[in-house]
Amino acid sequence: MKAIVYTQYGSPEVLKLKDVEKPIPKHNEILIRIRATAVNSGDVRLRKADPFAVRLFFGLFKPKTNILGSVFSGEIESIGSGVQRFKVGDEVFGHTDMSFGTYAAYKCFPENGSIALKPTTISHQEAAVIPFGGTTALHFLKKASIQKGQKVLVFGASGAVGTAAVQLAKHFGAIVTGVCSTTNVDLVKSLGADKVIDYTKEDFTKNGETYDVIFDTVNKMSISDSLQTLKIYGILILSAAGFSEMVQGTWASITNSNKIKVLTGMIRHSAEDINFLKTLIDAGQLKSVIDRTYSLEQMAEAHAYVEKGHKKGNIAIEIH
Repeated sequence: MKAIVYTQYGSPEVLKLKDVEKPIPKHNEILIRIRATAVNSGDVRLRKADPFAVRLFFGLFKPKTNILGSVFSGEIESIGSGVQRFKVGDEVFGHTDMSFGTYAAYKCFPENGSIALKPTTISHQEAAVIPFGGTTALHFLKKASIQKGQKVLVFGASGAVGTAAVQLAKHFGAIVTGVCSTTNVDLVKSLGADKVIDYTKEDFTKNGETYDVIFDTVNKMSISDSLQTLKIYGILILSAAGFSEMVQGTWASITNSNKIKVLTGMIRHSAEDINFLKTLIDAGQLKSVIDRTYSLEQMAEAHAYVEKGHKKGNIAIEIH
């Protein structure tokens, strides 16, 4: 089968199209013919081994996992003898968690993984781009116990996590302010944000507004300034934080007089979460945002574009 393989860390050019062995499902696994995947910020960090801590988990000198990609949409081609949840021919979408491997034509998954039937109303590309931002936003909003009527600010509202966070926060009944650049204001409004702040023209930390929850999806926000705009018992979500931001956030939660809580770290998700996202898609309350679509053969080009940091929503990869 065709797959994008990398055997060393580095620039997008380390991603090579190769023929590799097609996997065979074990007794509790399903084999999925992948029709679409996506390039996310996490893929770029793993490819570059940036931050350096990536090497401690994924290979000190060279990557242990040679096929990246954590999201997918496709159809089940075959199943193991013990599989009961799915059948051959089912169209499914989901998230691989830490097993990766979706930059390929096929992948085996345990049937109890973060997988759900694909919504029938959307394409494979539209389905594939939902799980990364969707599970991240859902994980943190659930941890924040978001309540109806709370004021939530989403910083980086036009990215993969940001577009999902705006829509999910609205679903939970929050009053949502999105922060993005000038070119993305209309997009964020179209996702349901009650207010949109163009960060090139206005600093949200200096307009006198306060919020119950501030969700930084891109790790480009001043933590110290943001703390001043949180209400007492407010929550600061740092979903894209590096080690230094995690330390800064933890220290702030200990020392801040407003008794704020900081949420960061690895996310967890399950089939239940993917099914929840599917329900929202079916109800028209969660929609995909795709900036560009590339073929598998154009993976290096797709990575180069994502690395620039200006994508709107997601980058889809079509696999023929």
